[in-house]
Amino acid sequence: MGLDPAVSGLVAGIGFRRGTDAAEIFALIARALASAQAGPEDLRAVATAADRACEPAIRDAAARFGLAPVAVEPAALAACDARVPTRSARIEALRGVGSLAEAAALAAAGPDSHIVLARIASAGATCALAGGVPQSGAEVPRE
Repeated sequence: MGLDPAVSGLVAGIGFRRGTDAAEIFALIARALASAQAGPEDLRAVATAADRACEPAIRDAAARFGLAPVAVEPAALAACDARVPTRSARIEALRGVGSLAEAAALAAAGPDSHIVLARIASAGATCALAGGVPQSGAEVPRE
């Protein structure tokens, strides 16, 4: 299936439980990239909910890809919910979206983005990939 040539890089959306370590998040992102037949060079951002973006595990996992986490505000997550293909009753109750990982990926990838890889999970985290054309002037935080 290969990476769509119209996609200008991928955004990994991450949801994770407290106590999940950076190695688990990093491994899940790497697994997602491999599933999408992409590599670390194709990753342009790691996004998560704004209230979790400063946690050491996500910061350390993103740093292993040379990135800093993108903090996605609740309103931006909610704005993407209609495009989220996966539904989790638990996450809907907690976050108001069907999948935090998918909503974060879509929000950070921009309004014309699409899901490249639906949510996958490890014991303590979820990851989805979205792709799209970067918004002009948008800066991706780098470590």
